[in-house]
Amino acid sequence: MKRSTSATSAAPGPYRRGVRFLWRRWPVVLRLALWSVLETGQTFLTGYALAHALDDGFLDGRESVGLGWLGAAALGVLVAAYGTGQVYRAVADLVEPLRDSLVRQVVGRGLREVDGGAVSRLTQQVEIARDTFAGLVMVSRSFIFTAAGALVGLFSLDPLLLLVVAPPLLAGIALFVATLRPLARRQEGFLVADEELAGQLGVVAPGLRDVAAAGAEQDVAQSLDRGVATEYAAAGALARWGILRTASLAVGGQLPLVLLLAAGPWLLDNGVTPGALVGALAYVTQALLPALHNLVHGLGASGSRLAIVLRRLVWDAPEEPATPEETHEHETPGDETRERRMSASAAASASDAPALRLTSLTFAYGPHAEPVLKDLELTVARGEHLAVVGPSGIGKSTMAGIVAGLLEPDAGDVRVDGHAVRGTGAVGRRVLIPQEAYVFTGTLRDNLRYLREDPVPEREMLAAAEAIGLAPLVERLGGPDAELVPAELSAGERQLIALTRAYLSCAPLAILDEATCHLDPVAESRAERAFAARPGGTLVVIAHRISSARRADRVLVMDGTHALCGRHDELMERSPLYRDLNGAGEWGSAAEPDKEVAASHPPLSLRYPDRVDPVPRPGLPGYRGHVVAHRSVGQVKAVGDLGDRRAPGGE
Repeated sequence: MKRSTSATSAAPGPYRRGVRFLWRRWPVVLRLALWSVLETGQTFLTGYALAHALDDGFLDGRESVGLGWLGAAALGVLVAAYGTGQVYRAVADLVEPLRDSLVRQVVGRGLREVDGGAVSRLTQQVEIARDTFAGLVMVSRSFIFTAAGALVGLFSLDPLLLLVVAPPLLAGIALFVATLRPLARRQEGFLVADEELAGQLGVVAPGLRDVAAAGAEQDVAQSLDRGVATEYAAAGALARWGILRTASLAVGGQLPLVLLLAAGPWLLDNGVTPGALVGALAYVTQALLPALHNLVHGLGASGSRLAIVLRRLVWDAPEEPATPEETHEHETPGDETRERRMSASAAASASDAPALRLTSLTFAYGPHAEPVLKDLELTVARGEHLAVVGPSGIGKSTMAGIVAGLLEPDAGDVRVDGHAVRGTGAVGRRVLIPQEAYVFTGTLRDNLRYLREDPVPEREMLAAAEAIGLAPLVERLGGPDAELVPAELSAGERQLIALTRAYLSCAPLAILDEATCHLDPVAESRAERAFAARPGGTLVVIAHRISSARRADRVLVMDGTHALCGRHDELMERSPLYRDLNGAGEWGSAAEPDKEVAASHPPLSLRYPDRVDPVPRPGLPGYRGHVVAHRSVGQVKAVGDLGDRRAPGGE
C-alpha cells in the first residue's frame, strides 16, 4: 500500500517498533517461552531436590532416597540443556531479521541523504544492536524464568524463606531500574561523540595530502584531539554510572545470602528444616545471584545501548515494504505515475525558479588549498539539457557533488528548483548517477525501484528499461524478478541498471557524472536522449565524449580560471579550449556515427606534457614548412626523415 508523507513523518518510536517487531513474530516468541519453561523446571529442582535429599534422605539415614532426589536434579539439568539449545535457535530467528532490517535502513539513508555518521552506524552501531538485542533477549528471558522457578521453590520449601529473600531482591531490582534512564543518556552522549569523531575522520582521511601541502597538520590535529577528548569524557561518565549497577547487584544478590546466614538460627527455631535452609542457599547462589548478575550487566549496559542505537537508527525508517500483491494492485499504465509525481514536485517548487542555479560558487579541498571552483555562476532552465566539459581534474565532478548535496561549498549558493540542496525534500528534487554504478545483490526489480517510495508498476519499469536500453539485459536475465549477482555483470550493464533506476525516480533534475563511460556511443546517446525527454525533467551531463556536448542544448566549458556557457556553435567560435576538445582524438573518435567531426585549429591541445605544439604554423620558432610527428619528444623521428633533411631552425 502507498505511504503518505504525513504517515512517514508520524512514524512510531523505537519502543513501539520493538513491540510491533515482536508481535509480528509471535510464533517465535511463543516458542522461545515454551522452551524456557524447561529451564524453570531445572531451577526449581536445584533447591527443592537438594532440600528433600537432605531431609528425607541423607539426614534421615536413607541414602537411596537422597541419591534419587539428586538424580532427579541431574535429569532436570539434562532436560534444561536441551531446552537451552532450542532457545538459541529461537533467538537467532529474532536477531537476524532485526539485523537485516537495520542494515537496509542505514544503507538506504546513506544512499539517499548526506549522512556523516553512516559509516559508524553501519560498521559499529548495527552490530551493537544485533549483539545487544540477542544478549537482552537471553538475559531477560533467563532472569524471568529463573527468578520464577527460584521464588516458587522457596515458597514450596517454607514461606519464611521467601520473606527473607524477596525484599532485598526487589530492592536491588528497583535500584537497578532507577539507573536505566541516566545510564541511557550517558550512552547516547557517548554514541554522539563517536559519530562526530567518525565524521571528522571521514573528512580528514581523504584529504591528508592537502593537509600536508597546506601545512595544516597542527590545526587538524587539534580538532581531532577535541573529538577524542569529548568521546573520552563521555566514556568516563558512562563508566561512573556503572558503580550503581554494582550496588544494585550487591543489594539484590549478595544481601539475601547474608540475611539467610544471619537468620539461620531463627529460621531453624521457627520450623525451617536444615535441608530447606540449604536449598534456599542453593536458590540464591546458583540461580538468583547469577541471573541478577546477567540482568544487571546485560540490561544495564547492553540494554541501554540497544535503546539508544535503535532510536538513532530507525528514527525515520520506513514501514515494512509492500507485498507483491499490494504492488500490482496500484499499477498504472506507462509513465503516468512518475509524471504525476514529477508534476507534483514541480508544483511544490517556486513557480519562477530555474531547475538549477549556482551563485558565486566556491569550493576547495581544505582551508588552505587552491579552490577547485571559484565564483562559478550558472543557471539551468527547467527542461534544459546541459553538458559540462573540461580537462580532467578541473572540477566537473566536484560541481556535480555539490549540486547533489554530497559536498558543501565554501562560499556561494546552490538552488535546485528554488530550494537548498540540503534539507527537507531535497532528495526528491535531484538524483546523481556516478561513474561507478552501484548494483546490490537482490532482484532486478529491487534494484530498479530503489529510489521510489511507492510501488513501481511492471509496465512502467519495462517501459523505462526500453527507453534507456536495458531491455535486452532484462530479457536475458529472465525478467524483473531475476536475481542479480553484481560480480557477474559487466561495467556497462551495471551502468544501465543505475541509469534506469534514476530514470524511474521522481527527481526532476538528473545529474549524469560520466555515468555512461562504459557504454558505446550509440548506447550512450540512447540513454542521454531518454533522460532529456523525461516529462518535466532537467538533465546535466558531465561529458566524457564530445558527442554528449553536441546533443545538449547548452555546454558549460570549465578550464580552471573561468567558465563559459553557450551553444555548441557559439563555443566553437568563442572558446579555444572547446575547439581543442572537439578536435582531440579521444573526443573526436567518440562522435556519433551519423555526424562528421568538424575541423578544429589547432586540432590538439597545447597542454601536452612535452609542451610541443603538434601543428607547426607561421609564427612558431623554427617553422620551415616541416611536418612534426604527433608523438612524445622521445619518439620523434630522426632529423634525416624530415623532408629537407635539416633540423628546424638549424637545431
